Amino acid sequence: MSRISEMLERLGTLGVLGIGVLLFCLPFYFSALRPAEQELAAQRAAAERLRSRGPFRAVTVDDRAADLLRFYALLPPLAQLPEELARVYALAAAARLELRQGEYRLDKRAAGPVAYRITLPTRGSYAQMRAFLDAVLREMPLASVDALRFERERAADARLDAQIQLTLHFRPGDEAERQ
Repeated sequence: MSRISEMLERLGTLGVLGIGVLLFCLPFYFSALRPAEQELAAQRAAAERLRSRGPFRAVTVDDRAADLLRFYALLPPLAQLPEELARVYALAAAARLELRQGEYRLDKRAAGPVAYRITLPTRGSYAQMRAFLDAVLREMPLASVDALRFERERAADARLDAQIQLTLHFRPGDEAERQ
């Protein structure tokens, strides 16, 4: 014990304060700065995806077919389906949701975008569900939420069982790219 007091005396008031500041900085970095850096990186990636889509073009009434083709060009090709599914799973993991065996169905229509329908049975808190859905809608403009169903075994339970139905929309006519 005397070695510690001797060392503290040697450091003086400013040295002890300096050590205290250093000890405070470590948890502050991991609780505030690191999450902010991760959010900034995600926002930069989203901005880069938006920039890579090309410049905005005004829609004309006379050229509806060209407008529709421009709209379809904003959607990712069907070949990106595995990457988009991985993003859904990563967003669920970031929200700390438990995912169970889901149902997946590819709907190819004669005309219009290709729809990949996902039904995800999940378990987590209401806040986790909201965080997941917010992240999906914010970071994946190709996704839509079709239905939500919440269940709770007892009213006092904090954890919910939920069925989340999402649809991921893809560019039509890219079936050849997938094979």
